[in-house]
Amino acid sequence: MRAVPQGVAHAPPASPKMGRLAMASSVGTTLEWYDFTVYNIMAALVFNAIFFPSFDPLTGTILAFSTYAVGYISRPLGGMVFGHLGDRLGRRFVLVATLVIMGVSTGLMGLLPTYGTWGIWAPIALVALRFVQGVALGGEWAGAVLLSMEHGKPTERGRNASFTQVGPSCGTLIGTGFIALVSAWLSPEDFQAWGWRIPFVSSVALVLFGLWLRRGVEETPVFREMEAHQATAKTPIKEVFSQHWRRLLVAGGSRIGSDVLYALVVVFTLTYVTTVLHLSRPLALTATMIGAACNALAVPWFGALSDRIGRRPVYIAGALLGIAWAFVFFVLMDRAQPIAICAAVVGGLLIHAMMYGPQAAFVTEQFPNRVRYAGASLAYTLAGILGGGFAPLIIASLFKSYGSTVAVSLYVTAALGLTLVALLVARETAHEPLQA
Repeated sequence: MRAVPQGVAHAPPASPKMGRLAMASSVGTTLEWYDFTVYNIMAALVFNAIFFPSFDPLTGTILAFSTYAVGYISRPLGGMVFGHLGDRLGRRFVLVATLVIMGVSTGLMGLLPTYGTWGIWAPIALVALRFVQGVALGGEWAGAVLLSMEHGKPTERGRNASFTQVGPSCGTLIGTGFIALVSAWLSPEDFQAWGWRIPFVSSVALVLFGLWLRRGVEETPVFREMEAHQATAKTPIKEVFSQHWRRLLVAGGSRIGSDVLYALVVVFTLTYVTTVLHLSRPLALTATMIGAACNALAVPWFGALSDRIGRRPVYIAGALLGIAWAFVFFVLMDRAQPIAICAAVVGGLLIHAMMYGPQAAFVTEQFPNRVRYAGASLAYTLAGILGGGFAPLIIASLFKSYGSTVAVSLYVTAALGLTLVALLVARETAHEPLQA
C-alpha cells in the first residue's frame, strides 16, 4: 500500500458553498439533539407515567433516564461499524445512511404503544429503538465534522468543525420550542395521552431536509486524494487501537466534562425546576431555549477563537469555569426566581460553548487522515458513555440518595477534572497541518 503524499494534508478544498456545507454538517447533530431533547423532556415529564407507571415519580424518571443511557451504550458499535465504512467508503456515503436510520428510529418512537396497552413490551420496544438509534448516531458525528473541516481552509478548521457542534443547541432549541407550543396547544391530559407523540413523528421533516442537503455535497478532498493514491486503511478500527490508543484516550477524555456539564444544565434543569422547586414547566423550557440560543451563537465564535489562539487555551478556560459553575448553578437555581434560573442555564451553556466550540477540531485533529473517521468516532462514542450517557441517571440518583446538590456538583467537578487532565497532556493542533 502506498503512503499518502504529504500534500494530502494541504489538499485544496473543492470550494462548495460554505453555507450549504455548514448546514449539511450540522443537520445530523441537530436531528440527534432534537430527538434527545424531546426524549429528555418526555422522560422528565411523561415517560415516568406512561412507560414506567408502577413507580414513584422520581424513580420513574430515573428509569426513563436509564433508557436514555442505552442510546449512548450502543454508540461505540456504530462508531466501529460506520467509522470503518467512513474510512473505507467515504464520509458522504455514511452520512446519508446514518441520517435515514436516525429518522426512522425517532419516528417509530412516536408510534409506540404505552405500558397501558402493551405492558412490559412497551419499555422494551423503547429501549430497542434507543439502541438502534444510538448505533446510527455513533457513526454520524465524526463524518459530519469531517465534511466541513476537510472541505474548508486549513486556517479555519476550528470554526468549520464547530458547525457540527451547533447542532445540539439548534436541536435543543427546536425540540424545546416545539414541545412548548404543543404543551400550550393541548391540555395536560391530552399531552400525556397522545400529544407527546407529535414531536417524535415530526422529526421526519428534518430527515428529508438533511438528505436533500447531503446529497448535494461532494466527497471531501482528503478522502478523494486517499482513494486516488490507494491509501485508505484496510482495517481502520484495528489501526486506531493498535497504533493510536494514546490519542484515543486524550480525545475521549477531552469530551467527558463537557457532556456532564450539558446534562446538568439542560437535562436536569427540567427535573429540578418542576419536581424540586415546584415551578412551572414553561419556565424551565423558556430558560432552556434562551440558553440553547446563546450556546448556538457562541459555539462557532469559540471555534474561530481556537483557530487564533489554540484549541487548548480556550478549552481549558471552559473546563475551569465549568467547575466553578457546577456550584454557582444551584445557588442561582435555589433562588427560585425566573431571572436567576435563566441566568443559571445561560451561564452554564456559554461555558459549555467554550469547550464545545474547539472540541470537534481538537478531537479529529488527533488522528491521521487514513483513520480519522474511525478514531474520532470511537473517541466520541466511548467518551459519550462515561459522560453524556449516564450523566442524567447519575445526577438524578445522587440527588435522590443524598438529598443535596453538593454531591451533584462534585460529580460534575470530577468529570471536568478528567477533561482537564486530557487537555494538559495533549499537544496543540490548531496551527499544524492535518496528519497524513
